[in-house]
Amino acid sequence: MYPIVKALEILKKIPLCNSCLGRQFALLGMGSNNPSRGHALKLTLTMTAHYMLRENPEEAVKILKVLASNGMFQPAVETLQKEGIPIEVSENKCYICGGLMLRKREIAQKIASLLENYDYRTLLIGCHVPIDLTERDDEVKAAHQVDTGESLKAEFNREVGKIVSALTGKPVDFKNPDIVAVVNLENLEVTINSNPIYIGGRYLKYVRGIPQTKWPCKACKGQGCPRCGGTGKMYPESVEELVTAPILEETGGEEAKFHGAGREDIDARMLGTGRPFIVEVKNPKKRNIDLQKLQDKINQYAQGKVEVHSLHFAVKEQVRQLKALSQFAPKTYKAIVKVDREITSEELKALEQKLTGQTVRQKTPRRVAHRRAVKTRLKKVYEAHVNQVDPHTFELIVKCQGGLYVKELVTGDRRRTRPSVSEILNAKAECTQLDVIDVGATIPPQEEQNQKVYLSPTYSLDHEGP
Repeated sequence: MYPIVKALEILKKIPLCNSCLGRQFALLGMGSNNPSRGHALKLTLTMTAHYMLRENPEEAVKILKVLASNGMFQPAVETLQKEGIPIEVSENKCYICGGLMLRKREIAQKIASLLENYDYRTLLIGCHVPIDLTERDDEVKAAHQVDTGESLKAEFNREVGKIVSALTGKPVDFKNPDIVAVVNLENLEVTINSNPIYIGGRYLKYVRGIPQTKWPCKACKGQGCPRCGGTGKMYPESVEELVTAPILEETGGEEAKFHGAGREDIDARMLGTGRPFIVEVKNPKKRNIDLQKLQDKINQYAQGKVEVHSLHFAVKEQVRQLKALSQFAPKTYKAIVKVDREITSEELKALEQKLTGQTVRQKTPRRVAHRRAVKTRLKKVYEAHVNQVDPHTFELIVKCQGGLYVKELVTGDRRRTRPSVSEILNAKAECTQLDVIDVGATIPPQEEQNQKVYLSPTYSLDHEGP
């Protein structure tokens, strides 16, 4: 009899709708819902009190009047009327929710209408509950020592989720939904949060002078000033902007974040098979994207400056893998090196031999010390190959561990990098041109692997060039 006795005890004190009464007993009786539990309790009490009119009419009438007023229960009102017992029923509101739980379908229809603007497969409903509502819900449980209930938030999310799912035909996914609709229960405003989508691929950069990512102007910090011509940028365009603009247009996303497997210098080209990247698109409206069409659109938009290929859908975990792998995966560079004296073929052969298999001790270069932690790194040179161009110039192809600064490998950076080309040749050497011709890191599309990380095939230094 616990639920019936406890329900009457509560209703004698405060008015409650069916949902808020039934929620106090949500852990009892499976295969039902809180409105049904509340209705069943009120109906049972009404029937019991109606029967009691025969033996204890005074107590029975009190119970029926409680159910008619605080229970807002029409069968109790009609029972009193049928028995000729006068009753004045005032317009009560539920003490806990104030009628909110009666508007679940209305709210669900509003959500379903907003979701028509989005492309998604799964959904989830959430809500922000005003603190006074939560306090009233907790107060009732504490005052009447109820330990069989659940929170209003849990009930609202579940029940509204069921209705929205039925209206849209899309299932609820508690772990990884494409879209989350959050209702502010104070004003019933709905916020749609479309979870990010991730699009991976490889990019090639055919021109120099373009950074990988957008650089805010140092003078105005991106606000726009005479130095940057009002653009807020140090450079007019970047790989990031050339790639993400078509992606945002195609997905209807609000913002895109570019993640690369390392980065090349602004004045270096990215050739070979390209550098792996993943674009994170925030709050996209479209998820079902034709990637071949998108690839063509990006390449047309980039006008030959940048090219992408092998686009595929990725997941968040692969961003972390990409960043971690870029520090260690092998990369191959082609540098044009100019020396301040004539160099013999024998010296170049010796240089090739001394660099191959060498572990380079490299302190953070001066040119990047303002944005990189100042520390000494140990990086491996796996292979080196030298082709003489003229007495003062040669081409250096070097395959090395990710994170090695190749320009400083050439110059020595005032002995911050040792050994270096300058140190080995005992001459001043300068890198006049640099290209990345292979990035060994790759993460296959998510449908082709179980989040494993691979290295691309070894790059051969016998390759004739990009």
